[in-house]
Amino acid sequence: MRFLLRLPQTHLRKLSSSMSVLMGSKQFLEFCLLPSFAASSPTCTRGAQRQLSSVSRRFRPVLASRPVSKSSPYHQRPNGVSPYTSISRAPSPDGAVQSRLANLRLKLADNGIDAQNCPSGQYSGLICPECEGGDSGEKSLSLFIAADCSSATWNCFRGKCGLKGGVRVDGRFTTSVLPVEKVERKVTVDSLELEPLCDEIEDYFAARMISAETLKRNRVMQKRIGDEIVIAFTYWQRGELVSVKYRYLTKKFFQEKNTRRIFYGLDDIEKASEIIIVEGEIDKLAMEEAGFRNCVSVPDGAPASVSSKETPPEEKDTKYKFLWNCNDYLKKASRIVIATDGDGAGQALAEEVARRLGKERCWRVKWPKKSDDEHYKDANEVLMSMGPHSLSEAVRSAEPYPIQGLFSFKDFFDEIDAYYHRTHGHEYGVSSGWKTLDNFYSVVPGELTVVTGVPNSGKSEWIDALLCNLNHSVGWKFALCSMENKVRDHGRKLLEKHVKKPFFDADYGRSVPRMSVEELDEGKLWLDDTFTLIRCELDSLPSIGWVLERAKAAVLRHGIRGLVIDPYNELDHQRTQRQTETEYVSQMLTKIKRFAQHHSCHVWFVAHPKQLQQWDGGPPNLYDISGSAHFINKCDNGIVIHRNRDEKAGPLDLVQICVRKVRNKVAGQIGDAYLCYDRATGLFSDSPITPEKPERRSSRRQ
Repeated sequence: MRFLLRLPQTHLRKLSSSMSVLMGSKQFLEFCLLPSFAASSPTCTRGAQRQLSSVSRRFRPVLASRPVSKSSPYHQRPNGVSPYTSISRAPSPDGAVQSRLANLRLKLADNGIDAQNCPSGQYSGLICPECEGGDSGEKSLSLFIAADCSSATWNCFRGKCGLKGGVRVDGRFTTSVLPVEKVERKVTVDSLELEPLCDEIEDYFAARMISAETLKRNRVMQKRIGDEIVIAFTYWQRGELVSVKYRYLTKKFFQEKNTRRIFYGLDDIEKASEIIIVEGEIDKLAMEEAGFRNCVSVPDGAPASVSSKETPPEEKDTKYKFLWNCNDYLKKASRIVIATDGDGAGQALAEEVARRLGKERCWRVKWPKKSDDEHYKDANEVLMSMGPHSLSEAVRSAEPYPIQGLFSFKDFFDEIDAYYHRTHGHEYGVSSGWKTLDNFYSVVPGELTVVTGVPNSGKSEWIDALLCNLNHSVGWKFALCSMENKVRDHGRKLLEKHVKKPFFDADYGRSVPRMSVEELDEGKLWLDDTFTLIRCELDSLPSIGWVLERAKAAVLRHGIRGLVIDPYNELDHQRTQRQTETEYVSQMLTKIKRFAQHHSCHVWFVAHPKQLQQWDGGPPNLYDISGSAHFINKCDNGIVIHRNRDEKAGPLDLVQICVRKVRNKVAGQIGDAYLCYDRATGLFSDSPITPEKPERRSSRRQ
């Protein structure tokens, strides 16, 4: 700056002529400040001062047309000293500001306001958490976050809401979530300048099959607005006019402001035990033409969708204030028929009304079909197209409003018909692959089979053989949660059953040739296509919830129809301190059955018996399973696998399949089947002999 002040006059003239080059630069702003510096500089000559003053007058900055805030760095102070000593960029928000903004957004979220995308220092338009923008869903809430992120205020500009409030980071003031109280207006027919209906309006209703008598009884009137005539639906309560809703013939609506919100036709249901609720005033008039005077219409139409929030308390339920205002009428009704429009908005309105009035006393009208894929929309459309008798039949055929978890048999008639006609093909169950066993046990989708037996009886081997049979006959796929087998050993067993040859040239293979490399390669493709493995690779054991989550994924991803959990004692049993093992087993089996039924997937669950005292060598029973009697109580099928260990009782390769429980008599019955086990290939086949059952010598239960 001192260098500029010492410039000769000739240089200053040149500098003056080239000032336009500097106007967009930082140097130009500094040059405009030269007079104040020159006046105080002892090194500046009088000629130079005059020259600088001339330049500064020619290039004096233009001030803004609007007043500049006193807090702005560009405000000119009255003492004559310019504040433009330096020009610098505004600093970016520091960590403290960002932290305050994050805290402020959390406080706003607690009040139902999502401000994640709202910047500080300016206004943002959002959906109001109270009125949700009304029928149009407009962004009526104005939110302002202070520039320093210390506070936020908001205001809903919808007249029917008026929500106001604010929060501070330091918590010094909080929101006021109550809507603005409004004084109800008193209105009369004369004050609103309402008139009787003219011929044009009566003709309009006649085209909709609404008679002049019905219009007169419901006191439908008209109002002149400029050059237009609008329909006036008058809202009465115990003989007093409380509000009016207007309708242009172009189907544009508006209501008198600051009036009480009630049902249209409220006095018609004052003493009714059964009432009908429709979506529009014309639908209420149509119901009267069909013989129903005990009908009311909502005043505000339907919402776009069902709210995902819980039903708010009365003082905050502004959208459905009319229900609370009419509660004395509604609480007398034992049967409420909801006949809203058949479109999405109408069904959303039905749900909102039903959950406030109680679904247990609500019925729902299903409008008649207009075509194969379309229904009539509302009461007036049915009246116009099909007549009053069809409208009356539709109302009288209303069905109970659906309640989650409560059904009638009618809801399942299609499923029962498909079961009767055996549409799905597995109604009798799928064959096990062994004729002797099919008399007692077949595999039904959606059921639970518990399999037990003393150690080394062949439980897992038999289940593997059963899965192979099901895959070969009907193409089922399976998920295996087999925690006692290594993957390679389990793969070997399955491959031997599929290829029907031993995996190794070992003693167990006897004289049967080992499978070839080509057969192995084909078998590996079959393995990968048929089975999905559920294995917990962590040090901890898997819980039943963890297993069922993976099984659900296998159903969706691979289309499995069966799940094997082998065995029970290898699961992580996450019991609470106060929960007994019996209670835990009951809860666990309930989860498994729900999975099976929901996904139409058969589940085989292997459970070992407890240590038997004075065991006589015979098969145990299902009550011997370690843990709980619920294993037999809750399963659909209970099977005991028993291998003969006594040469005197029969061949040592004889396996007894003891079917001890069958819930579904269509799928089987209690009894024993005998299979022969081929140790070389792991295959089971029907036994040609049925040994006599030995006489039981002692009890096997403790």
